[in-house]
Amino acid sequence: MYDHIGLKVRDLDSSVRFYTEALAPLGYILASHDNSGAGFGPPNAPALWLYLSKETRADAHIAFVAPNHAAVKAFHAAGLKAGGRDNGGAGPRADYSPTYYAAFLIDPDGNNVEAVCP
Repeated sequence: MYDHIGLKVRDLDSSVRFYTEALAPLGYILASHDNSGAGFGPPNAPALWLYLSKETRADAHIAFVAPNHAAVKAFHAAGLKAGGRDNGGAGPRADYSPTYYAAFLIDPDGNNVEAVCP
C-alpha cells in the first residue's frame, strides 16, 4: 500500500540499534546507513527511513507484518533489549479481530511500533 515511511529521530545511533534488533526477527535488515539517516527493509528494498533531526514529533504508529507468533514475541523481546519500552506484550488482540496477534513497543523517540501476525 505504501512505498516508504520516513521518521525523524533525535539520536540516529540509538534508533538504528533499536530498529536493527527489533526488526531482525521479522526479516528486515539495515539496508542503508550514513551520518544523516538509515533505511530498513527487505534486502535491497528499504522502506522505513530514519532521518536525523533536532525537530522530532513522536506521534507515529507503524505496524510491521510478522510471519508468525514466534516472530512477534522475538520482535518484542529484541526491542526491549535494544532500548524500546513496552507498550503491550505479545498476545492476541481479540478486540481488533479474532485472529489478530501483536506486540507493541515505544521506540527511542516515542513512536508506537508494532509487529502483527493477522
